Amino acid sequence: MNESPTLALARQLIQRPSVTPLDGDCQQIMRERLERLGFECESLRFDDVDNLWAVRGSQGPLFVFAGHTDVVPVGSESDWSHPPFAAEVDGDYLHGRGAADMKGSLAAMITACEAALTGPEAGLFETLRLGFLITSDEEGIAKHGTRRVMETLNQRGEKIDYCLVGEPSSDKRLGDTIRIGRRGSLSAKLRVKGVQGHVAYPQLAVNPIHKAMPALAQLSAENWDAGNEAFPPTTLQISNIAAGTGANNVIPPVCEVDFNFRFSTESCHEDLQSRAQAIFAANDLNYDIDWHLSGEPFLTQPGLLRDAVTRTIREHTGLDTDQSTAGGTSDGRFIAPSGAEVVELGPRNATIHQVDECVAIADIEKLSELYAGVIHFIAKKIANQLSG
Repeated sequence: MNESPTLALARQLIQRPSVTPLDGDCQQIMRERLERLGFECESLRFDDVDNLWAVRGSQGPLFVFAGHTDVVPVGSESDWSHPPFAAEVDGDYLHGRGAADMKGSLAAMITACEAALTGPEAGLFETLRLGFLITSDEEGIAKHGTRRVMETLNQRGEKIDYCLVGEPSSDKRLGDTIRIGRRGSLSAKLRVKGVQGHVAYPQLAVNPIHKAMPALAQLSAENWDAGNEAFPPTTLQISNIAAGTGANNVIPPVCEVDFNFRFSTESCHEDLQSRAQAIFAANDLNYDIDWHLSGEPFLTQPGLLRDAVTRTIREHTGLDTDQSTAGGTSDGRFIAPSGAEVVELGPRNATIHQVDECVAIADIEKLSELYAGVIHFIAKKIANQLSG
């Protein structure tokens, strides 16, 4: 089989098992390719997480490709049609864990830079620095990966101007959707306290389930905000309720509830917390609660990066891409607060985290073209600004 550079590299990366937080030496493979292009590469290991920070050039704004080498567990390998780390090609598709999320994107980033920096317009990149921020902690707790790298860069005074994240953003066709922001994520574990007792003598007990239900109904029915032009309204979902002692004749002492807000820029996490706790107080709950903020919402306003991505997609695919803030969280939430323009562009997300994850070979090859087109667009704009 005559493999393209992008397909060959994607297969090489997939064949390295790297279930979070393991990297499987994927970053070393990328580092060797980047160093040949003149990137200065630095390994940043925090706790059990490997991170790669690489920069090429000494002047001009900094454009960074961001992504992750870690993947989610495969489950039972016997359920897979192709071994999850064999990186087998079947017809028009490349199969394997990480094919779409996101080793195909990583391969496309590398080959895009190789094409751009060795092509006839390589001189454009004398006034645009290129960088890579790669972690092995995106699919896990995301504590020692991009978050820590950004803290380190901020301490050094290193600033990212533009960041393209390779998360699988596309829906039906490559390039039909990009992410220009993400909703915030705020989780809570609520423990409603009661008094254990016999179900035949409820007057001697306090049933925490009964106490919790009206409050949870009110919590679920609350209109948190109306959203805005870029974001849908904030939503709350209850994901787990646990109570009981295992016996059907015992009123339990506690009822535990997990819930999560996905919130727009119309709300802040402090306000959501206080409004939820006001509902608990109004329902006379005896409770304690643990809050966990995974990330604030962010939105990249119209500017050079959004223009570069949308124009490049239109030029190479004919599509007018949907500029969305839907979906879960991504590591863009750690990069955007620095002031960087952040956009996510990657392959279709149809099989991510599933058994038989796969990606269309034509899509990752086209993705390499799109990535190269984006950095060329920005480099030309900057060069024209300097000359004009």
